[in-house]
Amino acid sequence: MDQQDKVKQVVEASKSELQARSSMTHDSGRRSFLRNSLAAAGGIGAAGAGATAAAEALAVADSSKKMGRPIPPEEYGMPSKYEARVKRRRSDVLVNKQNFSDWSMTPLHQQQGMTTPNGLIYERHHNGVPDIDPDQHALVIHGMVRKPLKLSMSDLMRYPSVSKFYFMECSGNGLTDWLKPASKTVQQSHGLLCCAQWTGVPVSWVLDEAGLLPEAKWLVAEGADGSGHLRSIPVEKMLDDALLVYASNGEMLRAENGYPLRLFIPGWEGNVSIKWLRRIKAGTEPWHVRGETARYTDPMPDGMWRQFSFVMEAKSVVTKPSGGMNLQRGFNEIEGFAWSGSGRIKAVDVTVDGGKTWQEARLEEPVLDKCLTRFRLPWTWQGAPAVIASRAVDSTGYVQPTVEDIKKSRAITGFVQHGNGVFPWKVAANGEVTNGIG
Repeated sequence: MDQQDKVKQVVEASKSELQARSSMTHDSGRRSFLRNSLAAAGGIGAAGAGATAAAEALAVADSSKKMGRPIPPEEYGMPSKYEARVKRRRSDVLVNKQNFSDWSMTPLHQQQGMTTPNGLIYERHHNGVPDIDPDQHALVIHGMVRKPLKLSMSDLMRYPSVSKFYFMECSGNGLTDWLKPASKTVQQSHGLLCCAQWTGVPVSWVLDEAGLLPEAKWLVAEGADGSGHLRSIPVEKMLDDALLVYASNGEMLRAENGYPLRLFIPGWEGNVSIKWLRRIKAGTEPWHVRGETARYTDPMPDGMWRQFSFVMEAKSVVTKPSGGMNLQRGFNEIEGFAWSGSGRIKAVDVTVDGGKTWQEARLEEPVLDKCLTRFRLPWTWQGAPAVIASRAVDSTGYVQPTVEDIKKSRAITGFVQHGNGVFPWKVAANGEVTNGIG
């Protein structure tokens, strides 16, 4: 048997294996894609040049001819150097001239599952990142309680812990793209979003130990950073599912994400999940601090501003294809994320014609409460211009609105919070994908 015959034999064996795998899936688009790809591989294998190329590809790899790098006695594992492009980025739209109050955004288009790596969890800072020694840090519970508490990190670590998967989203996520296309990539338009497994102690346990008084209706949480960021939070939410978090994704919090302790409020705007948490005070009314009067409020059509619109309502975005990418003709899989602060994602519809028609996407398990849910839809692109978008439906029946829908009840001006409108991407005939707003 000559070299060309051997190569053809290997290609045919690979073809049979992949065809067998293909027959096991229920996704007709994916089966078609595999069949077409294998047919092309078989044709190449039959040609002399293709056989030579295949033989070269099957030769012993250079990496197999030498020792790998030595294993160090201890280290913190890092991504491959070939993944150095995967990183958080500051905003390209709202260019900040200083380095203490800004955003650093998650690269959603490069996230490979529902969980965001700790080094890519988005950041929102009001006065830089404090350096806090956990041995010197304490959480104080006081105000309308029977027994004020001062808890060290060692004290908190002695409590039984829980670990929960939740998304977290800044209320300003998407604020640059309400009315006109400003962001070039999904990282810039939607990157104030992440999802992690958060580990810590339910706030309700600590409040129970402190003896929260029945007349207490609100709590204020304060951080130990230079801005002294604080927010008022209703007692009902704190007793429901709020957490005192000291770890995420299996390791202690990163400094930029609140080390050594942060409050975490599932499903609500990220700014209430106070980082570097130092105290919780109970009272009868909200404190009306700067972060809930001058900031984090919503303009209404009558000229008034709405306070305490905490919940991040159902939202979704297509991450592939998305801005900055170039689409190839033929089979593609449309991918994205959906989430809701009110419950689980029930369904996601996808359009490729700007909303004229919609198709239901497949939700990837697990589909969890207040968590990122991946969705997928097979699509064959023939080369004509297209407008791709998604809309989510959550377990309450709420349907993600369009920006036009939101305008009916909100004033869309300036620095707007809680933007959950349907977001489109335009695909040009040459495959270039750009922001489709407007």
